This record gives sequence, structure tokens and C-alpha cells, in this order.
Amino acid sequence: MKIAVSSCLLGARIRYDGGHKHDRFITDELGRYAEFVPFCPEHLAFGTPRPTIRLVDAKEKHIVQSNKDGRDLTEQLMQTSRSELEVLEHSSIGGIIFKSKSPSCGMGSAVLYRKNGYAEGKGNGVFAELCKVAFPLLPMEEEGRLLDPWLRENFVMQLFAYDDFERFQSAHPGMNELVAFHQSYKFMLQAKDEKAYRALGNIVANHDKLAFEEVLKHYELLFKRAIAQKSSIGKTRNVLEHMAGFVKNLITPVEKSILHEQIKDYANKIIPLITPLGTLDMFAKKYEVAYLLGQKFLHPYPKELALRSDMRSGR
Repeated sequence: MKIAVSSCLLGARIRYDGGHKHDRFITDELGRYAEFVPFCPEHLAFGTPRPTIRLVDAKEKHIVQSNKDGRDLTEQLMQTSRSELEVLEHSSIGGIIFKSKSPSCGMGSAVLYRKNGYAEGKGNGVFAELCKVAFPLLPMEEEGRLLDPWLRENFVMQLFAYDDFERFQSAHPGMNELVAFHQSYKFMLQAKDEKAYRALGNIVANHDKLAFEEVLKHYELLFKRAIAQKSSIGKTRNVLEHMAGFVKNLITPVEKSILHEQIKDYANKIIPLITPLGTLDMFAKKYEVAYLLGQKFLHPYPKELALRSDMRSGR
């Protein structure tokens, strides 16, 4: 997959002071599975090193202002932001990771100032706002929030699910393939949004006898919205209990007791999610439970990322 990433997070020395903000999780972990498309509209607009800028809230729009002399630099940054956006639009990207707090790339974390110089809140940077409008369904996050294990796990899950759908769609599927795809995402979707899962099921059922192209279009829209939702410990526990039902008549009473104790301990934040999931995976393989083995929720991304081993990855 291709992920667009703020250049400074990849180690490029193009911040205002000539430095970088190299993020090792992005380059060393995600980098094993993704190709990066770098961007930095500030570097293109003002060079490196450069005076710092800030966003000034002016009613219906934000003004980009130089911290050095107060000049209005809005149009310069807008031009390079549009240029970078055009690159991304032609790069078939499957996600974006922004630099937090940046006047150009902050996603909800860019400080907004009043004309008198006082901070009044936070919002999107100039480039981040353009991306949110241009790519409303694309997985997006900023590196600062990815320090939170829960947000990181949910974002990576979304990245790989989004990429999986893109690959599925590019293979020119038919209705049978869509049914199978939907079935494989049952538990992941339920762990995120039960209502969306049921609505997607209705789309696949196609009671209105729509053409397949129309069905797939509706499914794509709701699927991509659903995978953007965050899971919770409560919803995940329900999914684990549901999955346990597929092996309850195959495992011994002792195995059943161990499994349900692990699910309970996960819900009580005593053990990480990987523990009950690993047990379910083992039982599914031991007793050849094909339905469970086909579930993306068991392995939503490469196990080497080990995100579910962190106790803090649930909330």
C-alpha cells in the first residue's frame, strides 16, 4: 500500500529550523508493508530554514501569517498545498499521516490565534483541511495521536482494511465474492459498529435487485465509514464471546473455562487482547473451524506489528 506522510516524519530535514521529526514506528514498522509518498507544502512555499508561521482565525477563513513580520502568507501556502494535493490525488494512496500541531499539516491540533496574538483554540492545518475535503473516506491520522496505543491499533486496522477493499475491488469481483468479503469482516465490523455491519448485510442481500456496480458502490461507502470507527473493550468483548460460540461444542470444559476467563480478564484490563484471540485462533485451527479461520478480526494486519500485545490498546 502507499501512505502519504509528512516528510519530516520520514527523517527529511525540512522543518522550519532545518531539523526533522523522524518517527521510527512509521519508517521501521509500517515501512515494512508500505511505500511512502512524502509531502511538505511549507518547505515548497518558503524553503528551509524559514521563519515560523501561524494560523489566524478570521471569521470564515484562516489566514497564514508570518511570526517574523506579520505578513499574510496565505496564498503562497495555499498554492503549494494544492500542488501537493494534486500529487497525492495521482498517487493511489491508502492513507495519510500528518505532522501534529503544524499550521499546514496538523489534524485538529494546529493552534488558531486571534488577531491580537492570543490563542483561541485548535483546528486543521491548511493542507490537512484540503486533504479531508478531497479524501473524505481515506484513513488519516497525525503522528502525535499514534503515540496512544488504542488510536494506533485502530488506525493500523483501518489502513489494512481499506487496502484490502481496494485490492478486492480491483480484482473485478462479483456478488459471490462480495458476500464472502463481507462475511470475512463480520467480527471486525461488529467490534466497530454493529449497526453499520447490519446495514452492510442489507446492502449485500440486495433486496432491491440493484445492478452489482451500484451495490458495490453503496457497500464501499458504508464499509469505509465503518472501518474508520473506533473499537471499544465492551464491543470487542461481545465479539469474543460470539466467536467463542463457534467452538463451545468442540472444546473441553477446562478449555472453555480458560477461554472465558481470558475474555473476562481482557474486559477487566488484566491481560491484552492478543491472549484470548490467540486462544481462539488455536482452537479454530485445532478443530478446523473454517468460519473463524476466515475472519479478518483474528489477523487484521501483520502479526509482527504486535499492536494487540499492548494492554493499553483497548478502551
